[in-house]
Amino acid sequence: MYKLGNKVQKFAALAATIVLSGCLAPDMATRSPFNFLGGNADGADQFTPSVMSAEMEDGSQSEIINGLLNRQSVLRDGPFARVATSVMGANSRAAEADLRAARLRAEAQSMNWLPTLGPSVSLSSLGAVVAGLFVEQVIYDNGRKRAERDFAKADVEVAAVALARDSNDRVMQALDLYLTAEAHRARAEVNQAAMERMEHFEYVMQERVKGGVSNRADLMVVQQKLNQMRADLAADTEAAVAAMDELSTMSSEPLAGLTGLSTVPAPSPTATPLAVLKSQAEANRSIAAAKAARAGFLPGLTASGTITGEGNDIGLRLAAPNGFGFGTGASLAAIEAEEAGAAARTGQVREDVNRSLSGLNSQLASLTRRQSEARLLADQAAQNYEIFAAQLKEGTRSVPEVVGVFETKIRTEREAVVIQYDIARIELKIAAIMGALVDGERI
Repeated sequence: MYKLGNKVQKFAALAATIVLSGCLAPDMATRSPFNFLGGNADGADQFTPSVMSAEMEDGSQSEIINGLLNRQSVLRDGPFARVATSVMGANSRAAEADLRAARLRAEAQSMNWLPTLGPSVSLSSLGAVVAGLFVEQVIYDNGRKRAERDFAKADVEVAAVALARDSNDRVMQALDLYLTAEAHRARAEVNQAAMERMEHFEYVMQERVKGGVSNRADLMVVQQKLNQMRADLAADTEAAVAAMDELSTMSSEPLAGLTGLSTVPAPSPTATPLAVLKSQAEANRSIAAAKAARAGFLPGLTASGTITGEGNDIGLRLAAPNGFGFGTGASLAAIEAEEAGAAARTGQVREDVNRSLSGLNSQLASLTRRQSEARLLADQAAQNYEIFAAQLKEGTRSVPEVVGVFETKIRTEREAVVIQYDIARIELKIAAIMGALVDGERI
């Protein structure tokens, strides 16, 4: 062991002063300078916020994440809510790992204002190896360290929005499968209900052909229509089973017996779409990166020293990390352009999202109108069939004519019954864009 000289003592005092002044910085007031070692000055556990938490590593609050946590799902009860709960329970949450990694990076950057320490090994002029301790503390860096911390915080916000989008997209995929299965089941039920009547028409035609009243061509027409109904029934049944099987692979509980629709309220008009939120977070990250890059072209002041048993080398250094060159002007201009571009990209994303929402709302209005028209057409087709069926009994209509009208009735019913599922799908897409399919506290 060796005793510290006056220079070493002065340097130690200087380093301690710098560290303490950093601890008193506004955004570091709640942080301990010993957290970079895995603990704090009081021996308590270091600050470890939950993965989806609005509290950042420096003790500040993220408005973006806080807004995500306060979101309420429009799926409060019914089959849609059950599907959402089930698929979220089986979520592998890959995006959560990205958020956790971003938080760890932010925690590391939150300590970047502390001095760096490391071993120093050099070879003296006499050929002897001299080992010591190298200490460096940034005194003034034109805001580069703060920009690096802001970049890390914005990176956490980007990952948090990505997790929210991943959760909403997963629920939307599951509900899309459920609606697909329900639509095919509804169409299959229409065919199933009409199958007995169609088989009766086939029987009547077979008897009329046997009696010589009708020819075999008419029987073949009826049989072809019956076979088509059976094929449609089989296809719809298989499609419904396939969609539910795929949904089951995403769920934490069996959903085979689940049926019906839920009301989908409109999302809050004050909510910000997730794509816009992500763009805002990415813009903040780009601006922080630009500020850090600009600071690298400006001169900064650093205190450094090497403490060894052979002597001490202590001093101040004034330098620009990136140096100056012939392309420095263009580099600074590019940084300014990046800041302007970040805001422009956010505006473009907002415009694209508004266009998508406008298109979906137009589709929703069109489907609502079509639903009324389809019901009216189905009612008219049913009335026509009743008239033709009565005329068949009176002998003024032939079986093929009645079968043709009956086929029109079934087709209009199949078209009318699926529109309600298309409407629900559009409503859910709007809610997914707004991030309103999953409660913020369950993301």
